[in-house]
Amino acid sequence: MSGAPQQQDRRQGGPRRGGRRPRRQNEEKVWTPVTKLGRLVKAKKITSIEEIYLHALPVKEYQIVDELLPNLQEKVMKVLSVQKQTRAGQRTRMKVVMVVGDNNGHVGLGVKAAKELASAIRGAIIIAKLSIIPVRRD
Repeated sequence: MSGAPQQQDRRQGGPRRGGRRPRRQNEEKVWTPVTKLGRLVKAKKITSIEEIYLHALPVKEYQIVDELLPNLQEKVMKVLSVQKQTRAGQRTRMKVVMVVGDNNGHVGLGVKAAKELASAIRGAIIIAKLSIIPVRRD
């Protein structure tokens, strides 16, 4: 008999391990840098992406590119449906080719495959931002 009220409490968000966490909807994602380069960019010690190219520093966080090149444009070049044959049938994934650039000598290309199109596009944007290179124009 004592088990029934406890079940009732659990269904209505009562006491249990971990409890319920409050939902965070309006909270904006704040970037906390992980790498030394990220900390330097966040502290405004590095102000242009040319300084990174000059010293051939590896960019491991896409937020660095967001800080240094705020007016990047993203374009989906191609969306493919790729399949892998398994014993149970086919596994279909979406493959996306993305290009990002600022029309001022910086361009990046990203390719990503994922189960869903939205996550493939998001991943391809991040890869493209990490692979941004300067383009010399004569």
